[in-house]
Amino acid sequence: MQKTVNILNKKAKFQYEILDKYTAGIVLTGTEIKSIRSGKASIAESFCEFNDREELFVINMTVEEYAFGNYYNHKPKAERKLLLNRKELKKLKKEMDVKGNAIIPLKLFINEKGYAKLIIGLGKGKKLYDKREVIKDRDNKRDLDRIKKNFR
Repeated sequence: MQKTVNILNKKAKFQYEILDKYTAGIVLTGTEIKSIRSGKASIAESFCEFNDREELFVINMTVEEYAFGNYYNHKPKAERKLLLNRKELKKLKKEMDVKGNAIIPLKLFINEKGYAKLIIGLGKGKKLYDKREVIKDRDNKRDLDRIKKNFR
């Protein structure tokens, strides 16, 4: 019936060490979900934040305007509320008080019921030397794969 939508944040695992993952629902309007179903969304530069009422919002998530939306269309970079259990929200709020922790969207997808879900991760920012080590490991693995391929 519908194709699967998987929008990934590729930089998240490189810039952060993911400590914990949660699946959250998103409060969307009609034109927003239609744009997401057509794959016109990006979570590359987005992050999550609590407001003063201890509700979790995703900020800087881009959902392009729906082509047939006329004057009912939405704002592309609006803040969108995330839906989690109260226990999960309290746990995340407590972890956010630790310096260096952030809540990062990892993957945006449509579940089997047709709802948009966002996998968020509690991440600790990596230092520069950690990032260099990841790059070095990736290059070494690529070189080994080339050698194995040529050896066969």
